[in-house]
Amino acid sequence: MKVDIQRIRTGAAAAEAAGFLVPDQQTLIHQKGWLKMLAPRLAGGTEMPLPQVVRLEEEIAEADGSVGWVVTLCAGAGWFAGFLSPDTAREIIATPNVCLAGSGAPTGFADKEGEGYRITGRWDIASGAPMATHFTLNAILRDSGRPLLGEDGAPRIRAFVVPAGQVVVEPTWGSFGMKGTASHSYRVEGAWLPASWGFTIDPAHATVPGTLYRFPFMLLAWVTLAANLSGMARHFLQLAQETVAARRQPSASAQDAVAQAAMALEGARECMYALLDQAWAQAEGGNIAAELDAQLREASMALVFSARRAVGNTYPYCGLRAAQEDSDINRVWRDFHTASQHALFTP
Repeated sequence: MKVDIQRIRTGAAAAEAAGFLVPDQQTLIHQKGWLKMLAPRLAGGTEMPLPQVVRLEEEIAEADGSVGWVVTLCAGAGWFAGFLSPDTAREIIATPNVCLAGSGAPTGFADKEGEGYRITGRWDIASGAPMATHFTLNAILRDSGRPLLGEDGAPRIRAFVVPAGQVVVEPTWGSFGMKGTASHSYRVEGAWLPASWGFTIDPAHATVPGTLYRFPFMLLAWVTLAANLSGMARHFLQLAQETVAARRQPSASAQDAVAQAAMALEGARECMYALLDQAWAQAEGGNIAAELDAQLREASMALVFSARRAVGNTYPYCGLRAAQEDSDINRVWRDFHTASQHALFTP
């Protein structure tokens, strides 16, 4: 699946200024079907193999961080269709220009009511919120106002999909980077949903067959988000190389620093992708071994650390241009440092 890098980058500055992906970027995303690539074929998705998806998401993020992040997070939410009832999944994925945005924090309630639930609450950081047709969320289950408890005594939490017409988006995203992701907050005020619009993210609760839905959710999150940071770091290094070469007196030490950073980053990428390919092969045959799961998580984090070092070590060589907000290199630098603060990668 070819990535039109120039078309994505042409709208990058405008998306940052507008605070959301511009129409041409959104059109491209839908034309390519990127938001359906993790959804089941039986529901109308393309159900691409995960290693192929991760490499594609890295390439999109290298074109532009905000586009890559929205594609990754919203396509990831589309993966949840593999855990919904088949009829509900087909209804959702058939929505024109379908886009699922959402949040994983259980900051709302789902009160049992008849054959469904009434959802109330507020959730933060839903990347792609302005283009979402549906929102996913986690809610604490209640009956007659009292939380339902699990076997461990903790409140039971269930995931739901809510149509955008029953959601109020609050424009709260104010980060200095990744502005085009429009990762706003949203609230739901007593929306009733059939029970079939709820789901459990666990291979044992997958509603369609296939390797993709046996792959552990957290491992999927690690590799897809790490690939995004890798893509942004690669874009930064490309711009750093051009910036250093364009200086009046190009420094050999600066050029060496950029080259060494790029080499280290490529080594970390190769390691993560090799382990991802192994994990996918194991998943095709059954379950991923615990040792390989741990190795892939470690390799994903090592890739993030390598990306951080690459950007941090080369930025000082880029001169004042890299500090000017209207420059491409500064936007990529801000995008990278915003994305790298994701909770998965912070202590």
